[in-house]
This record gives sequence, C-alpha cells and structure tokens, in this order.
Amino acid sequence: MAAFFDCLWNDALERFWQWTEKPLNSLETIPAELHRAVMELPEEDRQDRAKVNEAYRRVMEAQ
Repeated sequence: MAAFFDCLWNDALERFWQWTEKPLNSLETIPAELHRAVMELPEEDRQDRAKVNEAYRRVMEAQ
C-alpha cells in the first residue's frame, strides 16, 4: 500500500495541473485531498513539485 501512495505523492503536482488544464466539459476529477493540499499552499508554491508532494503527503497521512 505504501508504494501506491508513493506513486500518488510523486505525481501530485502533475495530476493537479493536468486537472486544471482539462477541457471544461471533461468529467476528469482529482481526489479532494489533493485539491485541498495544493490550495492550502501559498500561490507561489503551487508549482513547486517538492512542496506540492509534501503537502499532499501531509494531508494523506493526517487521515
């Protein structure tokens, strides 16, 4: 199970930005935890892979 979450954490930044750039009519979603983790970061940190991955890791570990 840890390997599964490592995969998610390592791709958190990419998954979030792919979701933001999806077509308006797309039904693609991301986990609420990922959205929360990114949105809690200061705007200037939202494109920093290490900061996004760490924020997502913290949110997931807090559950």
